[in-house]
Amino acid sequence: MGTSGLKRTAIAAGLSLAAMGLGAGAIAAPTPTPQQAAAPAGVSNTAPTTAAATPPAAPSSPMLAIDGAPGAVAQPGIGQPSNGVFGLQPQVTRNGEFAHWMHNAILFPVITIISLFVLALLIWVVIRYRAQANPIPSKTSHNTTIEVIWTLLPVAILVLIALPSIGLLQAQFKPAPAGAVTLKAIGNQWYWSYQYPDHGGIEITANMLKEKNQAGAGERARTDRDGPRLLATDNRVVLPVGVPIRLITTANDVIHSWAVPAFWIKLDAVPGRLNETSFTIEKPGLYFGQCSELCGARHAYMPIAVEAVTPAQFAAWIRAKGGTMPTPGAASDKVIPQPGADGSAAKAEEGAAMANAAGPVENAATAAPATTQGASGNPSAAGNAGQ
Repeated sequence: MGTSGLKRTAIAAGLSLAAMGLGAGAIAAPTPTPQQAAAPAGVSNTAPTTAAATPPAAPSSPMLAIDGAPGAVAQPGIGQPSNGVFGLQPQVTRNGEFAHWMHNAILFPVITIISLFVLALLIWVVIRYRAQANPIPSKTSHNTTIEVIWTLLPVAILVLIALPSIGLLQAQFKPAPAGAVTLKAIGNQWYWSYQYPDHGGIEITANMLKEKNQAGAGERARTDRDGPRLLATDNRVVLPVGVPIRLITTANDVIHSWAVPAFWIKLDAVPGRLNETSFTIEKPGLYFGQCSELCGARHAYMPIAVEAVTPAQFAAWIRAKGGTMPTPGAASDKVIPQPGADGSAAKAEEGAAMANAAGPVENAATAAPATTQGASGNPSAAGNAGQ
């Protein structure tokens, strides 16, 4: 065979191998199916997935709690409700520990004593002043000593309760210090989305995991590792232990409420408003919560799952998500605008004042600006994804 024949044979073999390679690649790379939120028949409320292009991680990987590889395992009685348990969940923040002490040492004893005292008074009045024991009723109209007591004693009780209550309220709304991790929680009908403004703008979306008998083809069903029924999510919020957290809440559609009982946190997420509080998680673990404001038909199906890890693990997770760590101890320099800031009433009034100062403009052809939800940068109608 001549030189030209050998070249033609090599080219044909190369083309055959390339075709085989493309075919194998097409078979080995199926289209990923995003995790969907539980929804009634005929309705899709699937939030946009944030990890469709990320390969599954091993449980020991820093890419924990991203797409089906939870790092921490839910522990019974910690960070979740427990059957037969009476009282508050174990607290893992300072405010929560103080509130827990106040409930057990002040509020519950005071309520118990007052209830028993009133019950004793009722029993005493029924027995002492019944008709058989008092055939001739007393005509006493008032008693100065008793009236002074029942006026001053409630005041003293209220002061006793108010002193620690005011301190707790002040601590709950204390501004976060420099170097705090900013977490913005955005409520949607019916799922939560999260942003980390100080860490490269990382965004994740959390949908409730379905049970095995509810999950469709390509969907990951809930397991015991993920957490309890109705509380487990496909993506967890990851936060560091021992580092102040600056929580900012808002919503894209109706009023929601971001609540995690173990953190002593319940902060409303209101459309067009940014609410803020701060807290510090003291113990690693997995903690669950739910939306605590009636927000529609599927209000009970937008849970919250927070995985608290060490600062080193948190930094590894941030890098695995493609984010960056800010300068240690530096104050946040990210501007988080109020929702709808571009079209707010203040902006409209400012524009009207400028127009009045410049005089009327006739036949001005102006295009209406595209409106977006300023709190998240998402389109203003993104709350009902897929519906």
